[in-house]
Amino acid sequence: MFEGFDVFDVDCDGVTLHGVRGGNGPPLLLLHGYPQTHAMWHRVAPALAADYTVIAPDLRGYGRSSKPPTAPDHAPYSKRAMAVDMTALMDHFGFMRFLVCGHDRGARVAHRLALDHAERVAAMALLDIAPTREMYRDADAAFAKAYWWWFYLVQPAPLPEEMIGADPRNFWLRKCGSGSAGLEPFAEDALDDYITAFSDPATIHATCEDYRAAASIDIGHDDADSGRKIECPLLVLWGRDGVIERCFDALALWRERAADVSGQSLPGGHYLAEEIPEQLLERMAPFLAQHATQ
Repeated sequence: MFEGFDVFDVDCDGVTLHGVRGGNGPPLLLLHGYPQTHAMWHRVAPALAADYTVIAPDLRGYGRSSKPPTAPDHAPYSKRAMAVDMTALMDHFGFMRFLVCGHDRGARVAHRLALDHAERVAAMALLDIAPTREMYRDADAAFAKAYWWWFYLVQPAPLPEEMIGADPRNFWLRKCGSGSAGLEPFAEDALDDYITAFSDPATIHATCEDYRAAASIDIGHDDADSGRKIECPLLVLWGRDGVIERCFDALALWRERAADVSGQSLPGGHYLAEEIPEQLLERMAPFLAQHATQ
C-alpha cells in the first residue's frame, strides 16, 4: 500500500512505534484514528510524499506499536503520553518542527501535541473531530446514539474487552461500517491490516484504555489548559454526511481552543482519507504548502 516507503520500528523511550516513512521535503506527521492503523493513509500518503517527508506511525496501543501496561488513572494512554511518543519519533528522524495531520483519535493526539509542544508544530490539520471535552460537554441523545462506543469503551475493564474479544472482526465491521458510506471506503489490504491488528486482545484492551483516558485524564489536562489556545494555524475538515456535521459546530468549538482556525465540511463521511482522498488532498494542499517548514 505504500510503494517506495520504508518501514520503521523506532524505540521512543521504551515504546516501539511501527510505521512507514517516504518522500522528501518538509516533514509531515500523519496520525490515524480508532480502530485503525497507519494504513488508513494509503490513498493520500503517496501523493503527499511528492512534496513532503511523510511519517505515518501506529499510535501506541494500535497496530504493530507497543501496548504498554496501563495504570488506574489511564495515564499511559493519555493523549499527553501519545504526544510525547510523537516528539520522540520526530527527534529520531531529526525533525524539530513539522506539520501534523490527524484523523479521529490521532487528531486528539495532535491537539495535545500542539498544546504541550507548541514549538514543534508548524501547523496542523484535524479530520472529522471537535474537541474531546466539548464533545462530552455538549453531548445529546443524537450524539450518544451515533457514537455509542464513546460510552461503551469507557466502561471498566474487562467488560468491553471481553465482549469485543468474543468476535473482534464483527465488532470492527459493525462499528466502522455504521457511517454514511458503510464499508465502501476500505480497501481490502487496509481492511486486512485493521482487523488483523484489532484481533489481538492486547490491542482491544489498549484501545479501550485510549477511550477511558479521553473521558478522564485527558479532560483534566484540557481543564488545566482553559484559557490557553493552540498557537499554530489549524485547518479543520469534517464529513458533510457525518456525526460532527449533525451534532456540533466544529469551527466554533475549535475557535474556543485555537487562535487561527479555518476549515469546512467535505462531501463524505467520517473516513475522509479513504472515502474522498482527492478532495481531501485538494483542500489540504494549499494549507500545508503555506505553512511547510524545513
